[in-house]
Amino acid sequence: MDFTKALTYAPVLYFDENEPFYPCMVGVTEIFEEQASPSFKRTFPSFHEELDVILEYAIYWDFDIQHLYELEHVWVYVDKDGAVIDCEASFHGRYFKGLLLDKSNLVDGTHVKLYSQPGKHAFLPKPEMFELIPNLLTCTNQDAGKDGLLIPDFLHHILTTNEETQELVSHYLKKFAFTPSMKFLPYRFPKEIFYEWDEVYHEIPIRIERKLLQIKTLSVY
Repeated sequence: MDFTKALTYAPVLYFDENEPFYPCMVGVTEIFEEQASPSFKRTFPSFHEELDVILEYAIYWDFDIQHLYELEHVWVYVDKDGAVIDCEASFHGRYFKGLLLDKSNLVDGTHVKLYSQPGKHAFLPKPEMFELIPNLLTCTNQDAGKDGLLIPDFLHHILTTNEETQELVSHYLKKFAFTPSMKFLPYRFPKEIFYEWDEVYHEIPIRIERKLLQIKTLSVY
């Protein structure tokens, strides 16, 4: 795949200045009429005549502040004239509109500006919206690492976990506990972390196993 278009329309993410974890890989998929997402449980309605393509960005982190494994999504809707006409962004397994009605969070006409929940990475178009999350501050502090290794449905046939693994991951992540500053800094994806989704899909369990080995090694010393 030529990632020129993906870079042209890639969202600009804003991370808390105390954020400990940044994206490792981005799986890019061009979605056309009546296709389903290959990496998120959703389908798309029939395209209206103006819409050309939906660019799906499946963004992978090794860690969320509460668990090993993290995947969030952004969908950018591009019309036949090359204009961004809509955007959606994932939020803990669901999704919200990513483009404000007045398009005031559209940068340079092609990049949707999105804020990442500190430590948790779910997306919203305005940072003050995070203040509605009841555990905004506790999840990055006393609840850091509480979920251990998170295994998504599509990896249940590949990966397993046990009490020892959960405790090791939990102990490791507690070292990264932090208090969000709620001051956000821009982040633009480097081209080097863009891949086709199939490549990311196959790489995720490899990265998880590698991280588990590193964590176990560190726990010995």
